[in-house]
Amino acid sequence: MASVEIYSKSFCSYCVTAKRLLQSKQIDFTEYAIDMYPPKRQEMIQRANGRTTVPQVFIDGRHIGGCSDLLALERDGSLNALLDA
Repeated sequence: MASVEIYSKSFCSYCVTAKRLLQSKQIDFTEYAIDMYPPKRQEMIQRANGRTTVPQVFIDGRHIGGCSDLLALERDGSLNALLDA
């Protein structure tokens, strides 16, 4: 099973949507709440090539993108392959 990380903020509807998708697939993930632990925000920006919005999702260390990117992978059927790797 792939290692999944998600940088998020409290009260972010896009973060909730991304986490619900992963939970619906019974995927464990590590969540970094950047509003609760500010140093993680700078880490996220660096890892996500300058992106500052949340969520930012990583699968096996590979930057996937935000919620819409994750949903697009699900729609085109390629998310499962990444998660099963």
